[in-house]
Amino acid sequence: MIPAELNERSLHLLKALVARYIREGMPVGSKTLAQDSAVGLSSASIRNVMAELEEGGYIRSPHTSAGRVPTDLGYRLFVDSVVTTSDTGARDSSMIDNVRAQLAGDMTQVERAESASTILSNITHQAGLVLLPRNESVSFRHLEFLPLSSKRVLAILVLDEQEVQNRVIHTDRDYSEAELQQAAGFVNQHYSGRGVHEVRAALLKSMQEDKSVIDGLMQSAIDFASKALEGIDQQRSDYVVAGQANLLDSQPEDVNRLRELFEAFQQKKDILHLMERCAQGDGVQIFIGEESGYDVLDDFSLITAPYQAPGQPIGVLGVIGPTRMAYDRVVPIVDITARLLSVAMKN
Repeated sequence: MIPAELNERSLHLLKALVARYIREGMPVGSKTLAQDSAVGLSSASIRNVMAELEEGGYIRSPHTSAGRVPTDLGYRLFVDSVVTTSDTGARDSSMIDNVRAQLAGDMTQVERAESASTILSNITHQAGLVLLPRNESVSFRHLEFLPLSSKRVLAILVLDEQEVQNRVIHTDRDYSEAELQQAAGFVNQHYSGRGVHEVRAALLKSMQEDKSVIDGLMQSAIDFASKALEGIDQQRSDYVVAGQANLLDSQPEDVNRLRELFEAFQQKKDILHLMERCAQGDGVQIFIGEESGYDVLDDFSLITAPYQAPGQPIGVLGVIGPTRMAYDRVVPIVDITARLLSVAMKN
């Protein structure tokens, strides 16, 4: 929707200014726009329109130049009126085939997510981020119990084929190695291959059933497994990022702002919280500059799209780059990568 204070001529000029600034990275003056045959206005008319756009907060004048650059509000209007997820950038069949091939193969969900972040950074030349799959989708594969001293048992968990976690469980008595092998065998036989969330719920249900129908060792096995899985079925939020160095090429004049962003990548808290917000939404989401609500991203934009496993959304991926990014190219790339990652997660 075009704001009431803007007519078609103003919007047309704003689009031309934003597109040229994104392409060239230099403040845009009225003489430059007058030379653009697509604008079709005189320098005097352009100056009048630019004054209106500046008054409305869509463009601003850097103190070192007579030209104008877009504000966050100007970028937002440009993106909302020009950019779609079906632009030609997403319909490059060779790119799609290449992404699909890189996401295929024998990989865990986490490995596919890591691959997607690298793919995004390589194609867009920005920083690629992927919020890792939520734990509801993590599968329980195998469990072993080993006796320790002082009434303790070491539980070794294998999740999603390759992830291994160790937990120490405190018990009411010492257990022999044979007893623990039998207990682990019972758990593996009945629960292997099921989702961690499902296994945890089934174990808790079994613990509440009539203990007379379960012998003592099996009851201990269920209790041990439940304790070993405790907390794993809760959502573990984390993300991977690739291509931070690309930002040095796109915005080298803002070294201090980049340093703050790199620190935020390492600390993760703020960006992680923003990615989690994005995971709760539908479709492509675009945060331009201050729209994110985090000071560290004031000079940057974040474009995200959710990805899914069968039946449920499990994460979100995206790109962080300067506000002066090629939205018409990056937005469809993020969208199609999310769709391809969702397909790969089904395999």
